[in-house]
Amino acid sequence: MPAEQQPAWEDQIQVAMSEDKMQAYLMFKRVEGAIQITVPELENLIAASGVKHGVQRELLDLISARPQDFYFSQNIVAVGTPPRNGADGFVKVLYETDGENRKPIVREDGSVDYKEVIQLANVKAGQLIAERQPPEPGEPGLNVAGEEVPAKDGKEAFFKVGKNVVVNVENTGMYAAIDGLVTRTEKDKLNVFPVYEVNGDVDYNIGNIDFVGTVVIRGNVLTGFKVRASGDIRVTGGIEGAEVESEGSIEISGGIIGSNKGLVKAGRSIKCSFIQEGNVMAGEDVFVTQSIMHSNVRAGRSVVCMGTKGLIVGGVVQAGDRITARMIGNAMSTATAVEVGVRPELRQELNELRTKIRNLTDSLDKTDKALAMLNQMAASGQLTADRLAMRIKLTATHKQTARELQTAKEGILEIEKTLEDTETSRVDAIHTIYGGTKIVIGRYTRFVKDSLQRASFRFSEGEIVVVPYV
Repeated sequence: MPAEQQPAWEDQIQVAMSEDKMQAYLMFKRVEGAIQITVPELENLIAASGVKHGVQRELLDLISARPQDFYFSQNIVAVGTPPRNGADGFVKVLYETDGENRKPIVREDGSVDYKEVIQLANVKAGQLIAERQPPEPGEPGLNVAGEEVPAKDGKEAFFKVGKNVVVNVENTGMYAAIDGLVTRTEKDKLNVFPVYEVNGDVDYNIGNIDFVGTVVIRGNVLTGFKVRASGDIRVTGGIEGAEVESEGSIEISGGIIGSNKGLVKAGRSIKCSFIQEGNVMAGEDVFVTQSIMHSNVRAGRSVVCMGTKGLIVGGVVQAGDRITARMIGNAMSTATAVEVGVRPELRQELNELRTKIRNLTDSLDKTDKALAMLNQMAASGQLTADRLAMRIKLTATHKQTARELQTAKEGILEIEKTLEDTETSRVDAIHTIYGGTKIVIGRYTRFVKDSLQRASFRFSEGEIVVVPYV
């Protein structure tokens, strides 16, 4: 049928946009006889529907050549250009703070060479220790209607200021205020702590240690003694039934033999060769190369027991996200519990943030009322010099409070998402997991009856499932 004899194309062909206007579809509503339509006619039809950007010319050529191939489908004839969100700013730390990137040497007998425990990255007062990198602006997109689609700019990064550090006026660099060791503590605060060294065991000759800084012990910590540090703790020997607590990380060349006494607790990570009848808590990770036996271990993020043995047997091992070991349990079916998705510290932080938001909201409301009154006085010319200074100060306070309020709200959203997300929680047995082991993921429990090789336990569709470890 010649084109001029065909009915109006609008009666046979419909062009519609998606709800977000990022795509346009062409659909044949009804077909009467063979259709012959040219590319310019298709372009005019698409343009008449309001599409101005992203037309797929190659597809129009195909539709014009063989329209019958496209009768019974939604054909995407235009695609918008999506916006590109800007990258977030970040703080670049110029010194390793807890040895995360250092890999100790595992000897043939399975023990670990922690010689780097004495290699401390000290800094001098006035030395630059961290730089703040600015966020990138986003690039707006364009929908098929030719309208700009806004992009999100990257979020600002802020220094988490700890002790003995200062930030420059431009808020771009963080510097050491004293000579000492750069240490990262809870909530990623950067500090510079002085270093206290003990050349020998912590025993009756030394006594308990409570130091505002980093402690290096070139020996053992004996039963009944206490070591507390606001920085890191490095031990070249082992820890017995002692109380050792650090706001940063704890590195132990040997192991922990707790005899069900004492506690080893770190705000960040704990690294050691083995844990036997110990009580261990870490805000982030616990790394063990040999074995965890009959112990209570809790980590905010992960527990990794890998090495020549890599054994977890007896006791309870808990982690927020993941537990990984070569072997879990033993052939004697010793009761062993491994639990992931346990994040009580996050729930506490959530409650603290909610309280903070209430306080900040009240403060912001009071500031708004005070500023409104001062603005009225300024409009009527009654603002004195003192009240002008107060107005400037309150304006700065308002901006700071609003920024803190937004950060707190974003923190709540992130924590709530983490608490609800159990899909990433898993227990991995690289070699074998034995019967008698209890697996807990979030609120769900599964008992292992028979030994399994290379098994990974995860939560899926309301139950704990086991899949091959890859």
